[in-house]
Amino acid sequence: MRNVAHLFPESIRNEAFTYSEYMHLMEQVVLENRTTGPKQSESLSHYTRLNLARMQRLNKKSVIHDPLKDAVMQIDVPQTWYILTEAWCGDAAQNIPTIVAASLSNPLINIRLLLRDEHPALMDEYLTNGGRSIPKLIAVDENYNEVFTWGPRPAGAQALLKEYKANPVKTYAEFSEDIQRWYIADKTESIQQELQALLEAVYAEK
Repeated sequence: MRNVAHLFPESIRNEAFTYSEYMHLMEQVVLENRTTGPKQSESLSHYTRLNLARMQRLNKKSVIHDPLKDAVMQIDVPQTWYILTEAWCGDAAQNIPTIVAASLSNPLINIRLLLRDEHPALMDEYLTNGGRSIPKLIAVDENYNEVFTWGPRPAGAQALLKEYKANPVKTYAEFSEDIQRWYIADKTESIQQELQALLEAVYAEK
């Protein structure tokens, strides 16, 4: 278990959003027809509007299964779950509400969100196949020992992306629709199973 306190100095900790603050930020950028991060475009604003609607729906409808609740309840010391994200990211919109809902099973878990493009040095410590893929969940204990990480998407969705990159016969917009259909059909099952497996592996060692 490595200590990552140096990756989370007080300046970064102070910039982290609560989930309610992050949802408010999403609402604000949608009202202003923009998104988070330095890159602005109509397509990114469009995805951000879609993502806000998805997150609002999942916030209301996410049901955490008992096996994941049980795994979350094994946590017996305070943890902070940091999530690197951006408002335009479809994978973030589909997965973050479930992560947050799962965390509510245990009051020892504190959720904090950070914008990827405002923290490149931190993001570069958690690359996926060399890329700054999000969302990225980094769970740390109260001494900033890294407990586990997850992301940027469930294995099934990652396989779809790998297939697309190997043979991009569709436009990225068409691929985005495919992966969103995958999430709808999956109904958060995959992320719940993956989080459960991570937590069970951590606490099986104790």
